[in-house]
Amino acid sequence: MLAELRVKDLGIIEDIDWKLEEGLNVITGETGAGKSLIIDALELLLTGNASDDMIRQGAGEARIEGTFILPDYVNRSAFRTLLEDGLSPEENTLVISCLLRQRKSPTIRVNGNTVTRSMLRQLTSLLMDIHGQSEHLSLLDKKSHLIFLDSFAHITDLRNEFTVRINRLREIESELNSILSKEQEISRQEEFLRYQVDEIKKAGLRPGEDEELEKARHLAAFSEKLKEYSTTILEALIDGNTHRYPYPALNLIKDAFQAMKKLVDLDSSLNPQFDSLDKTICSLEEMVRDIRSYNERLEVNPEYLESIESRLELIYNLKRKYGKTIPAILEYLKKAETELENLGLSTERKQILERERAELLIETEKLAQELSSRRSAAAEELNERVKQELSDLGMAQVQFAVSIKQEESENGLLNIQGRRLTVNAQGIDQVEFLVATNPGETLKPLIRIASTGEISRFTLALKSALSRADFIPVLVFDEIDIGIGGRSGDVIGKKLWSLARNHQVICVTHLPQIAVYGDAHFCVRKEMSGDHAVSRIESLDENLRIEELATMLSGKDYSRTARENALELLQAANLWKSSCHLDAVDNRQSGMNPA
Repeated sequence: MLAELRVKDLGIIEDIDWKLEEGLNVITGETGAGKSLIIDALELLLTGNASDDMIRQGAGEARIEGTFILPDYVNRSAFRTLLEDGLSPEENTLVISCLLRQRKSPTIRVNGNTVTRSMLRQLTSLLMDIHGQSEHLSLLDKKSHLIFLDSFAHITDLRNEFTVRINRLREIESELNSILSKEQEISRQEEFLRYQVDEIKKAGLRPGEDEELEKARHLAAFSEKLKEYSTTILEALIDGNTHRYPYPALNLIKDAFQAMKKLVDLDSSLNPQFDSLDKTICSLEEMVRDIRSYNERLEVNPEYLESIESRLELIYNLKRKYGKTIPAILEYLKKAETELENLGLSTERKQILERERAELLIETEKLAQELSSRRSAAAEELNERVKQELSDLGMAQVQFAVSIKQEESENGLLNIQGRRLTVNAQGIDQVEFLVATNPGETLKPLIRIASTGEISRFTLALKSALSRADFIPVLVFDEIDIGIGGRSGDVIGKKLWSLARNHQVICVTHLPQIAVYGDAHFCVRKEMSGDHAVSRIESLDENLRIEELATMLSGKDYSRTARENALELLQAANLWKSSCHLDAVDNRQSGMNPA
C-alpha cells in the first residue's frame, strides 16, 4: 500500500504530507482546489515524466516522495529481479522520490539510489495503476490482458509450465539447427580426420625410429668403404700372406711374446712388461673377433639403402603435415582420434535431441490446447461478470468481449489439430479485451475509449470482475463519476469499497454517494498564503466528514436538512459495509470462500 505521499512546491501545492489508510481512500474538494495535482504527483512518481512549469512559481525545485509498504501478495520474484544493487526494500518498505529542477531532467531515486525512468516504470507497474486521465493504466496495455485472463482462470501455474517446455523446445530447435547447418561441414571434417588418422596409424611410427634410420642410412651409404677398411685391418693383424702385409702383425707379436717369456725366465724384473704384452695380445684378439663379426655383417646392398631412404621420406612427409618430431606426430594422432570421437557424439547428440523434441512437442501441444481451452471458458465467464458489473454501473449499453485468436504460419513451431501456429512463451493465444461503448458500434480495443469517465467506470467494472486475479496493490480512480447521478454513484461506491477489500483504492470524486463508502476521507482545499493560493489536504473526522458531505450535496451554505441527508447517507453506507463484514465472517465460519 501507499503509506505516505509527500509533495513540496508542485503547482499550487506548497507542502503536503499525506498519510493514507488501507482500504478505500476518497478525496473530495471543490473544482480547482488541487485534487488533480494529487493525481499528477502520483503519476509523476510512477513515470518520472515532468516539465519545468509544474514547479510552483517562485520555487527553484519541486519534490515528490512516496513510501510504499509491500504486501505479501505482491510479486516478490519480479521485485527481486528489479530491486538489485542496493535497491532491495528494508522491512518491506520502498521509498520512491522525484526531484524536479528548472531546466534539468528529473532525478529519480528508489531507496536513495538513482534509477532510470525505464527502471522506474518497470518497478511502479507492479505497485500502482492510475485509472482516468493518466496513461499509466495496465488494462490499456494489450500485453497484460492475457496475464489478467490467466489469473482469472487460475491457470498461471499451467502457463508457467508451458513456458518452461516451450523454452526447452526452442533450445532443442536451436541446437538441432546448429547441428544441421554444420552437418555437411562435419561430414567433410570427419572424412579428412579419418584419412589423417589412417595415414599416421598405417605408418606404424616408433619414437626414436628416425634417429635409428639416419644411422642405418649412413652405414649403408658407406658399406663398401667400411668393408674394405675392416678387411685391411684383419689382413694386417691375422691373415697376412698378401703383397701389402706378408707377415700378420698379431703373429709377430705372439712371436715377441714367446721371446719375452724366455726373457722373464732369466730376468724376473721384466715381469711387468711381460704382463703388459700378454694383455695387449688379449685385447688384439678380442678386437679381431669384433672386427671380423662387424666385417661379416656388412653387406653392400643397394636395395636395403633404398628401403631406408623410402622409410625416411615417409617420416619426413608425416613430420611436414603433423609435427616436427615423431612424438609430435603421435600426439596429433591422439587429438585427431578424440576429435573423431566427438564428431561421432555430435551425430549421437542429434538423435537424442530429435527423440526429446518429438516427445516434448506432443506434451507442449497438449498443454497449449489445454491453456487455450481453459482461456476460452474463462473468457466466457469474464464476459458475463463484466456485463453484470457494467449493468450495475449504469452502462448496460456497453459491450465487452475477450478476443482470443491464433495466428497460422508455415514456420509455426506447434501443430494443433492440423494447423501450424505461431507460439510465444505464453502459448498459442493472442488475447485482447474489446469494448463497444454504444449500441451498434463495432468492438474496439480498450485504448480506443475516449471519455475519461467512461474509461474509469469501465475499468472499475473490469477491476471488480478481476479483483481476485489482479495483484497490483494500489488502484487510483480519477473522475470516475463524470456524467452519472446519485443512484449510479451509490453502486460505484459499493464496488469501490468491495474492490478495496483486496487492494488499496484511492478515488477522487464529486459525488457524496461515492464518498460515504470511504474507509478514510480526505478533503483538498485551496487557501491563500500571503499573496498566492496554496492547496492543502486534510483528513476528515466524522463531524468534518458530515460537513463535507453536506457541502457536496447543497454547497457551502448547506441547510440542516442537507446535513441530515449527509448523515443518513453515511449511516446507510456504514450499515451496508457492516452487513458485508458479517456476511464475510459467516462465509468464513461456514467454510465458504467469499466472492
